[in-house]
Amino acid sequence: MTERVTDRLTEATGQTAQQASQSAPQATKTTHESPARPAVFLDRDGTICEEMGYLNHISRLHIFPFATAAVRRLNDAGLPVVVVTNQSGVSRGIFPESLIAEVHSRIQQAMAAAGARIEAFYYCTHTRADDCQCRKPLPGLLQQAAREHNLLLPDSFVVGDRYADVELAHAVGGRGLLVLTGYGRGEYESRQHEWKRQPDDIVEDLSAAADVIIRYLYKNSGEQARR
Repeated sequence: MTERVTDRLTEATGQTAQQASQSAPQATKTTHESPARPAVFLDRDGTICEEMGYLNHISRLHIFPFATAAVRRLNDAGLPVVVVTNQSGVSRGIFPESLIAEVHSRIQQAMAAAGARIEAFYYCTHTRADDCQCRKPLPGLLQQAAREHNLLLPDSFVVGDRYADVELAHAVGGRGLLVLTGYGRGEYESRQHEWKRQPDDIVEDLSAAADVIIRYLYKNSGEQARR
């Protein structure tokens, strides 16, 4: 299935991708004149905020206390941070699509209060039974983000608490980091022997993931400078 209305970008303002591009055409043009850059793609539930099964009410949003500082460190390192999340609860009738925008706006507000910023939020509302290319671990959301924000996927990172996030990174040639928050510890301890390819890094949480990513970038930049 091609992209549906439910697979649109949600900015901090709650705008759709179409509305955002209409309201800021010059910003879009400037981005694409710049060189492509690596990014950090973050899963949402279990990575930025507590895993609730289905986050079906704004009162159930509990952002991890380390999340905003971790995103700010990534920002300070010059990395755009983008959220990519499966939200099939919409298709299952568990919560309305409007709740996704409300949750993302609340997360962005918390980030802004800490001097951090998430560049964009992308989500898929499909179930596994749907014929789509956007449900993780399929790469549709990352490919859309790369087109719209001029991102270099093979040099990018995906951080999440499910093996699907690791698979997503590997599908585009990037590095996949598994956090042990959310479902991460259970998935790793019970299923890692089934995985065809292991995560590039296994870390305690998003804060530790930010440290690993920044060290990796500094190490690579130093090696390139010596060549």
